[in-house]
Amino acid sequence: MSEPIRFYFDQHIPFAVARGLRRRGVDVLTAHEADRCGLPDLDQLEYASELGRVLVTFDADFVILSARGIDHQGIAFCTASKHSIGELIYALLLVHDLLTLEDLINHIEFI
Repeated sequence: MSEPIRFYFDQHIPFAVARGLRRRGVDVLTAHEADRCGLPDLDQLEYASELGRVLVTFDADFVILSARGIDHQGIAFCTASKHSIGELIYALLLVHDLLTLEDLINHIEFI
């Protein structure tokens, strides 16, 4: 059986999303909690990968890093205005419940 997906939220993802996922048993670490706000995108992506976490972001720069061939443990991407907090929680629950870490290695899941 595969390990459950664990998320790393960049600094722009609302904390209410982390709280909602945690209430449902999902492991989430935020950039705020890790004291990593303001660090370069490449550093954030490498940090998430070192921890074996899927990066959740609104920042399209991470999509560009992936397209350049930077290895990662997965990126869940959407634009900031696409979903309400509840919709974002639901979308990330689907990612968590239906995909595996292996599915997400060097993959971008557009949510």
